Amino acid sequence: MSGDKKKLHKNYHDNHYGYPIHDDNELFGRLIMEINQAGLSWETILKKEQSFRKAYDNFNIKKIAAYKDADRERLLADAGIIRNRLKINAAIENAKTILALQKTFGSFEKWLESSHPKTKDEWVKLFKKTFRFTGGEIVNEFLMSIGYLPGAHAESCPIHKKILRQKPMWSKTK
Repeated sequence: MSGDKKKLHKNYHDNHYGYPIHDDNELFGRLIMEINQAGLSWETILKKEQSFRKAYDNFNIKKIAAYKDADRERLLADAGIIRNRLKINAAIENAKTILALQKTFGSFEKWLESSHPKTKDEWVKLFKKTFRFTGGEIVNEFLMSIGYLPGAHAESCPIHKKILRQKPMWSKTK
């Protein structure tokens, strides 16, 4: 692995993966990233993160939910992101779904909290019923990456101990 690749992965591993996220737009951004990773390497997605942020209005849920056909075409033409119509449509429709969840639960995070604890299979079933383009691997990685399912780091990893101090949701089920 080259130095740049190592640095990219290390930054994500040490500063993002497994850490609780409390901002709905950032939670949604992570979901967009996980959906776009399907069939590709995580490295590809990490390299494109800033382009995703720019293309998707810094993951602003309200703005994305209001996207029209012109926005879909703009995204399909943006070489900085993954130009897959199904994934782009999923982002827009999932933003609309999150707005409805926010209305009912107060926030996307509170919806997640209200559904916790669940097994991986229960989460997958809930996500498939609620969102578009969310299969087992996407849901598992999304929930591990935001602290709702264990497994982001081995217990021997120093980052695991650092994350435990932030009280991820999975640690509250023990």
